[in-house]
Amino acid sequence: MGSQIVRTSFVLSVPDVERTTTYWCDVLGFSLELTNGGWRFVTRDICRVMLGENPTAIAPSDLGDHSYFAYIDVSDLDTYFAEIANRDATILAPPADKPWGMREMMVRTPDGHRVMFGQRITVA
Repeated sequence: MGSQIVRTSFVLSVPDVERTTTYWCDVLGFSLELTNGGWRFVTRDICRVMLGENPTAIAPSDLGDHSYFAYIDVSDLDTYFAEIANRDATILAPPADKPWGMREMMVRTPDGHRVMFGQRITVA
């Protein structure tokens, strides 16, 4: 096979980069990788989220269905759920098995962005 994807990165416009960075790091378990002006890059394993401060942009919470921005696969969804639930993550949908072979949960950031976390399961 040709070239492989070695990292997934997302870019988010956020109204308060410090508050959002704190949530991604302290609640969702990411680490601060880089600070550059109004930008913060946070990472966990091969996933990077680039947070750019933009206080005048439309609030993600006002975007409705368009606030859903990422689907992140994890190796053990229930363990990750317990980890972030203990840190007061805003869980919109707790872990549940889906007929398409995934176990999924949905999280909302303080800005209103929605993130789906999933784990592949065997469907009988």
